Amino acid sequence: MIYQRGARGKRAPAEPVSNVDRGSIDAPPVYFSRMLAVETHDDVQRLNFSTWRSRRAGFSVSTFAVRGVLIDCAFDGVGAELMAWIAANPVAGVIITHAHDDHGGNAERVARAGIPVQMESDTDALLRAPRRRGWHRKWTWGRMPLLTSPVTAFKASGLELLPARGHSPDHYVVWDADRETLFAADLFLGVKVKVAHPVEREDVRQQIDSVRRVAALKPKRVFDAHRGLLEDGATLLKAKASWMEETVGRIDTRIAEGWPDASIVRDVFGRESFFAYTSFGDLSCANFVTSVRSTYSR
Repeated sequence: MIYQRGARGKRAPAEPVSNVDRGSIDAPPVYFSRMLAVETHDDVQRLNFSTWRSRRAGFSVSTFAVRGVLIDCAFDGVGAELMAWIAANPVAGVIITHAHDDHGGNAERVARAGIPVQMESDTDALLRAPRRRGWHRKWTWGRMPLLTSPVTAFKASGLELLPARGHSPDHYVVWDADRETLFAADLFLGVKVKVAHPVEREDVRQQIDSVRRVAALKPKRVFDAHRGLLEDGATLLKAKASWMEETVGRIDTRIAEGWPDASIVRDVFGRESFFAYTSFGDLSCANFVTSVRSTYSR
């Protein structure tokens, strides 16, 4: 089902993009449906996708339509909804910020449909490479079809892909300099994000550098892939960098004192995150500490 959010912030049903007739007595409840909620912020449309599984896990993800292109292509579980929206709203191309399930999950669908794609070579390589995916990712986002089709490259007018690595080795943000607007992908997520992916996939110190560098652009608008338009986003980015720097400093001190990782987690974070158990360790405070230790130098 698709919803549209109007100028007053109320969501009203629009034309459904799934094959479920919401008026049918046999239709499943909305809780079990796939949904697309559309918000308009002047020149930007936020397309917020979710399924009942992603909502149960506490997640939705947004793509953004701006300047005639789409930023990111959501996850496989909403592939039909994404492609139906594109069919009704043709775009010049799709920009992919990084190769995570919820940002590049429909890259193969998009490429196979002949829609031009802009992404960096490291993202392209990761989307084409087989990799192990934890059960929680499969359960939350669905499949992750490999990109096998040839890609028609394009360069979006007025938008620039800027490296902002740390959250992933291939993480980029999209910067609209003329409109001073930042599409931050997963750079922000929240001020105090206490969990990280395993050390080979996330670099906490590198992320601090990326947040600082992007915040220096002084964006007037910041769109987060999971939170939408942030109120005073530039200030929030600075607050995130400051919190991360303070937290890493505390971890560095404990490392220098010879503390083991488990003790550092308890001292710095209080206790392990709930996500550590539901993701079987794929997202955890322990990973945050391990990442800091891996780049620690006296």
